[in-house]
Amino acid sequence: MRSINWRTVLVASVMAALTYSVLTGAGAQQQKGGEGKAGAAPAAPANTGPFDGRPLKEAIVGSWRLLIIDAVKSDGTQVPLFGPNPRGLVIFGPEGRFSLQNTRDIGRPNFAANDRLKGTPTEIKAAYEGMFSMFGSYAINDQDKSLMLRVEASSYPNWTDTTQKQVITALWQDDLTWSVPMPATGIEKLNLAWRRIK
Repeated sequence: MRSINWRTVLVASVMAALTYSVLTGAGAQQQKGGEGKAGAAPAAPANTGPFDGRPLKEAIVGSWRLLIIDAVKSDGTQVPLFGPNPRGLVIFGPEGRFSLQNTRDIGRPNFAANDRLKGTPTEIKAAYEGMFSMFGSYAINDQDKSLMLRVEASSYPNWTDTTQKQVITALWQDDLTWSVPMPATGIEKLNLAWRRIK
């Protein structure tokens, strides 16, 4: 019996939900616009692309669970950065503060000494490479769909006291996706998908 690749199912379901929401939303707008005079051209949809028309500054507020974090190579190949079932949480507060944590679901063994400060080099390496966190403040530009994260501190020290630009690629109801340009790392970008926690 073949095992189910849940990551593939998850990617397909997120993309299908976004596509369905966009298409049904556009269809509803066109039907509404077609009422009235016979032969009148339907009104254009109120939104374009995978955005539901709300201001991003309002729509992004809340807690989001990580679904996907993929590294995209120059040939378009996508590689799960934290394994097939990553764990993560990002919180965007209405006051403009954020907190983000991502971890690998598997491959982070417990420390044999049961002491955070007494891990072996192998345990410490696996623990560090299998997680990422940062916090600070954020700003959104609705025009270019950019999310600017002003990082006050990060598990990756090079990002502390920097501003990191994310490009929001979709925000439709309870699904949020963004990409992070990574030109100096050997990969083109990171793609992340999140679902709102209710």
